[in-house]
Amino acid sequence: MTITIKDIARKAGVSHATVSRALNNNPCIPEKTAVLIREIAAELGYLPSAAARGLKTRHSQALGVLVNRIDNPYFGEILQGIEETVKDAGYGIFVASSFMDRTQERNILQAFGEHRVDGVIIGSVPVNHESFKLLDSYGIPVVVINNQSIRNHKYTITHDDVYGARQVARHLIELGHRRIAYLGNVSAPRINRNRLRGLREELKNTGVEMDPEDVTGQPGGEIENGIAGMRDLLQRHRKISAVFCFNDLLAIGALRVLSENGIRVPEEISVVGFDNIQYSAYTSPTLTTFDQPKRLIGAEAARMLMELISAPPSEDRKNLPFTKSMRGELLVRQSTARARKE
Repeated sequence: MTITIKDIARKAGVSHATVSRALNNNPCIPEKTAVLIREIAAELGYLPSAAARGLKTRHSQALGVLVNRIDNPYFGEILQGIEETVKDAGYGIFVASSFMDRTQERNILQAFGEHRVDGVIIGSVPVNHESFKLLDSYGIPVVVINNQSIRNHKYTITHDDVYGARQVARHLIELGHRRIAYLGNVSAPRINRNRLRGLREELKNTGVEMDPEDVTGQPGGEIENGIAGMRDLLQRHRKISAVFCFNDLLAIGALRVLSENGIRVPEEISVVGFDNIQYSAYTSPTLTTFDQPKRLIGAEAARMLMELISAPPSEDRKNLPFTKSMRGELLVRQSTARARKE
């Protein structure tokens, strides 16, 4: 049987309003009475109702987080940053994966709205404009991490991917590489475009124009896409000496294909990833990568969202930060070396 506030009030000999105030730490209730009520609540096994509390406060103390795939380790670290930031403020999080499916995406966001989450964080998912309008109809504030939608959004946390890619390219150029291939992910168009742009710009500064044949775009950012992309590059018989991969998962797939073909890394081809997921320190050879500050990105998105939730009506939100750009750093490991002399 569910224990209610009225059950506690009956045993304590007080009104249910007094019990409610005591359990919500209202200073109007004498400390002695409040302690007694809390002891009785614990004895009876009372569990507070978040839904009932939300009816009074108009806050559910819950946040929705939408990502592409929960099993992607990149999102795992972002989620850790979000959770570590919101837990002390009493928030819980609902996490869901869209798998880049429009119907799934809409159903998830509609569920967030129906459950009256206080805010939503969208991580690297190209959300449809109609889905944003749906959240807006519920009056739910949204913060976007690494926006992948066609439209720009007001409150966003971004990573400076052009800067990151230029650091990767500079590292390879300093090692003597000039034929650098790019193994990309066309399902993340903005990020993919910026990382390829950074590579091209840095090569151009060295007087090298990338050959279009040295660029391949895969329909995803998973290990299997890295396998397909590396096979594609090898089949073109290009004399590449290094491969810059969109992310570490693609790089892991590329390493597998190179190993299967008896091509030594980094002696014959250097390989670089991006993001610095945990697996990248355990590949063979260990993966040179660009360390994107994933936990910090998640934490900053959570802080921005909580500011939006606690801010007065929209007119007074104009002084809140709209976009925050962050930068990581290059981690040089064993998968890169000086280019071979022909």
